[in-house]
Amino acid sequence: MVSVVIPCLNEEEQITECVIAARKALDDAGLSGEVVVADNDSDDDSAELARKAGARVIEETHRGYGSAYLAGFGAAEGKYIVMADADLTYDFAEIPRFVAALEQGAELVMGNRMERIQPGAMPWLHRYIGNPLLSGFLNLLYRSGIKDAHCGMRGLRRDALPRLDLHSTGMEFASEMVIRAVKEELKISELEIEYHPRSGESKLSSFRDGWRHLRLLLVHSPNALFIMPGAVLLALGGIGIALVALEISVFGREFSLHALIAAALLAIVGTQTMALGVSARAFGVYYMRERPDRLFTWGRERLRLEHGLALGGLILLAGLITGGIIIGTWIGRGFGELSEEKLAVVAAVLTIVGLQVIFSSFFLSILGLRRDSGRSRG
Repeated sequence: MVSVVIPCLNEEEQITECVIAARKALDDAGLSGEVVVADNDSDDDSAELARKAGARVIEETHRGYGSAYLAGFGAAEGKYIVMADADLTYDFAEIPRFVAALEQGAELVMGNRMERIQPGAMPWLHRYIGNPLLSGFLNLLYRSGIKDAHCGMRGLRRDALPRLDLHSTGMEFASEMVIRAVKEELKISELEIEYHPRSGESKLSSFRDGWRHLRLLLVHSPNALFIMPGAVLLALGGIGIALVALEISVFGREFSLHALIAAALLAIVGTQTMALGVSARAFGVYYMRERPDRLFTWGRERLRLEHGLALGGLILLAGLITGGIIIGTWIGRGFGELSEEKLAVVAAVLTIVGLQVIFSSFFLSILGLRRDSGRSRG
């Protein structure tokens, strides 16, 4: 019924105690189950000691927190999986509580350490800065509502693993599980648990692993990484171009050519960034089986390649007409000196943005072929 999966890298000092404690928790609660130790290429006797204590040991030579868990999940045979580290920071007697929550309908059960941290169990940098900031940022982007997104003791249904489709091999595996659970709309619950001082040497690198968590949060959110910043840049660029082109003063000051060039760069970069974001979102939906949000669904149902081509074509035409006016003025002056710098910048922006919209529309159409081919086969 239950598979307790424990990742292990050079934990010979405490792995025996962990396996015995996990086995005892199952037996005391009358739960049929197994203890699976995913040995992550340990240099010591961890694997052999785990076997002697009654665990089934799975060897995973590719080192990494996520790699060990992926190997352990692949070998687990229980209906429910309970995760816990091999450093005695978690109380294995809590296993029945996680199983009970899964039995009551939860698909992912998260431990919450933050209210019951024993003295000396968590460095102040992790307790007051790292974990609150990363958990808060995760909730801001994905609205998970999880208070402790990096707790290592969790429970999940084994039949939910295909939906989670986990791939991360490092410590960021913990964040990926929460992100994927939110995107797949799994039923998530939290249990308050105690967090004890660890035994043995920590494998966590605060800044490197913190960056890997942050990187994963951004990569899985094209809206936050591309679309929102791109929209802000495009809006600022458009406002700047309008202020200069219409000679509108702000606080008694008029902006000229240099401000126009800066605004043009913002508009161009903003357009390209938004196009990357929409493309990344489409890739996630069509190729990574992510659930589309409401805005993406609305656009997919109502917008076609021709709409993008029409919009891009109109913007491009405006740029070409503006450029034609400049050329016509030049010809009218007998091919002499021409001082239409501002108009030339506007023409260049319109032309570049128009081309970006056209080619991005074609790229989105290519990504959408996967959906269309699926429908035709159906």
